[in-house]
Amino acid sequence: MVIKKRNGEIVVHPYIPNSVPEVQEEMLREIGVRDIEELYSDIPEELKFKGEMKLPEPLLSEYALKRHVKEILSKNRTCDENLCFMGGGCWPHYVPALCDEISQRSEFLTAYAGEPWEDHGRWQALFEYQSLIAELVDMDVVNVPTYSWGQAAATSLRMACRITRRDEVIVADTISPERLAIIRNYCKPVVRVKLAKHDPETGMMDLENLKSMISRDTAAIYFENPSYLGFIETHGGDISEIIHEVDGLSVVGVDPISLGVLVPPSHYGADIVCGDLQPLGIHMNFGGGLAGFIATSDEERYVMEYPSRLFGITKTTVEGEYGFGDVAFERTSFAKREKAKEFVGTAAALWGITAGVYLALMGPKGMWEIGKTIMQRSQYAMKELSRIDGVRAPRFKAPHFKEFVVDFNDTGLSVRDINKRLIEYGIFGGIDLSRDFPKLGESALYCVTEIHTKEDIDRLTSALGQIIESKR
Repeated sequence: MVIKKRNGEIVVHPYIPNSVPEVQEEMLREIGVRDIEELYSDIPEELKFKGEMKLPEPLLSEYALKRHVKEILSKNRTCDENLCFMGGGCWPHYVPALCDEISQRSEFLTAYAGEPWEDHGRWQALFEYQSLIAELVDMDVVNVPTYSWGQAAATSLRMACRITRRDEVIVADTISPERLAIIRNYCKPVVRVKLAKHDPETGMMDLENLKSMISRDTAAIYFENPSYLGFIETHGGDISEIIHEVDGLSVVGVDPISLGVLVPPSHYGADIVCGDLQPLGIHMNFGGGLAGFIATSDEERYVMEYPSRLFGITKTTVEGEYGFGDVAFERTSFAKREKAKEFVGTAAALWGITAGVYLALMGPKGMWEIGKTIMQRSQYAMKELSRIDGVRAPRFKAPHFKEFVVDFNDTGLSVRDINKRLIEYGIFGGIDLSRDFPKLGESALYCVTEIHTKEDIDRLTSALGQIIESKR
């Protein structure tokens, strides 16, 4: 309730609109309702909380409230104050100042999804972004960003099912647990999701197991390259060939910052490519600045299954002038409403503009340089960490990009304990994999990007060495 009694008196919250009792009563009379409870009559009684919430006294002073919130926030330990080796879908990359400068301009910046009502070049900016991503992944069509990679992957699989008119998909079991949960939620109950096993030595997909799972009901195979666990799937062409033999589609999730040094999925048979834009000039922002993208060839059977907006370029009535706007708007839920095949949902168009700025700033040479730098530094980190007694890095015998699994099973320490100790050194350790990948035991997913210097990696190695040695 907005109104709270304190010492038998009604308290009006100065920072909560319409909390004056007389105002509330007038509003209820206007809509023909006796009391606020009538507005919640559709909620079953068993779901309603009957007790009294044990809340502290309200902070009626704006200053007191601000000070209270600041005290709470001061408990946070940020990646500015600590050295961060966590990734797993939201990575510590450098954000050029120009990305912030452009994305914060008033004609782009808005409270919701990058969608201001007036258009001051936004459609052109998003068209340019689509063109840059299309060049990066070597595909023809790219959508205005979805909410996240998880949504992009789930939508890609739903698209594949509609295109093939089938109701089953196979997903590599090394996928991000978060993205797998989103895919399952988004596909249920229309699409069955099956998991393909991986080779325990390399981490790559077990091709024999995959072949045994394939049927004429299989609409698509989905795998990530680089994988959530950091290794590069070198059998991408074989995987695509296996699904193409039954006229299914190959759907590949990709980290776009890897494509300066790795071939794009379209070169090994991917029909639909998806991923997240966060590495391309977007801050981590408490777990995301996330924005998913989807890319396909320019074929009607693909284009007409996109639920999200696509911006194109066309000539105007003025010679030499061009305009930008929606392509096949009639296929979206904006046009078809409840009859749409899929809903657009919350988007992240502003981050598309930011990613476009990043790619334009970097250019092909810059993307190659940053990809090479990341690979070199992550290789150095794996080499140094593997020198620590009882530590195995990487866990999988495969090439890696940016992320890798560190095996601590022979140290006698849990990842949880190690990470707690690392905080004492001002370091955020890797993501604990023991719950989501129990067969890996006490293992962690570490991330090394262009922001990590040799001194940073040496600092991590020294701290881990001391922590493990102290156990012995």
